Formats: sequence, structure tokens, C-alpha cells
Amino acid sequence: MKGKEEPAGLEDLLVLACRLGARDAAVIPSGDIPVEDNLAELCKTPGCENYGQGAGCPPHVSGPSGFRELVKQYRKAIVFMLEVPSEALFSNEREGLFRLLHEIASSIERAAVSMGYGRSKAFAGGSCKQLFCQHHAQCRVLSGKGGCRNPDLARPSMSGFGINVSKLMQAAGWSMSRAVKTEKDAVAMGTLCGLVLIG
Repeated sequence: MKGKEEPAGLEDLLVLACRLGARDAAVIPSGDIPVEDNLAELCKTPGCENYGQGAGCPPHVSGPSGFRELVKQYRKAIVFMLEVPSEALFSNEREGLFRLLHEIASSIERAAVSMGYGRSKAFAGGSCKQLFCQHHAQCRVLSGKGGCRNPDLARPSMSGFGINVSKLMQAAGWSMSRAVKTEKDAVAMGTLCGLVLIG
């Protein structure tokens, strides 16, 4: 964990991230978050099956330009990462791992808000519709039939804002392990990453 010289309480948030299941967590300057327009475009072309399905995914989020404006309002961010067996990301465990990513991100956000960082905002990976509302025909927010069914858990996907996760992890001092299918008996690890703007 990095961030020992950080503003009041941020070290506690790093400890919380690890206690909830993150392998590591770090505080970085918000200006170090890498945003690339072309990465957000991948959600549409060649296309993600969850495109347009949930309120936390494109085209229902502000995208790279909106994120660049948002991040100007913050000085610090917490980045956290999970390291998991690659084979789990190619199995029925995948959704549970991404739900955990959202749960950690939302828990850090809530803890930061309770500590006085009232504008804190979390981002995770994966479609909230697929992860939390896959058994519902529609996202309730998008259908106009009510609020989010999982407001304490679901957070916007970093992909839709063009956040380069590999470079984000480098900014935190880590290298990213990409999930790959492996030979039998080989154990390769993959990395998942979440982000919380602190303010």
C-alpha cells in the first residue's frame, strides 16, 4: 500500500480496500489518470454486448470528455487492484469477481464520504446491468420506471470513460497482468482494477 504521507484518512481507505479483498491500493494524483478517446469507442465498435444496456455504460455516461472535466475537480484518487487466476475470468466465476470489484469501489466511496470527502466518486469495471440486473429485462433508470436497483453497489464502468487501466496501474506503481487462457496445470494471474476520485 502506498500513500503514507497523504491527507487525513486516505491511508485508512487503502487499508479498507485490502481488507475487502484488494491485493493492493495506492493514492495517485487525479491528473495521472490516463484517458483515451479510442478506448471508449471500443464499447461501440467493435462493440460490447452490454453497450447501451445500463446507466453506467455508454452511451449513457459522459465519456472521455466528461471525465476529463470531472477529474479537474479532484486532486487525489485511490486506485486498487485484484489479482485473480486467469481461468476464473474465463469461467462462471467472472461475474462474481467483477461484482466484488464494484463492491470494493462503492465501499471505499462511502467510507470516503463519511470521512468528509463528500464528492468522492467510484468507478469499476464491467456492466452494472450484466452484473447486478441480468435477470431484469431493462435497467430501471433507463426505462424511467424508477431509481437504480443497486445504488449501494453498482458504479460506472471505467471503459466508457476511456480510462486506460494498464496505464492507470503503472501510475500506481504496478504492472498489469492480462488474463490469458493457459495450458492445463498452468496458473496465470489476471488483474482487475477500480478507481475512486477523492474529494
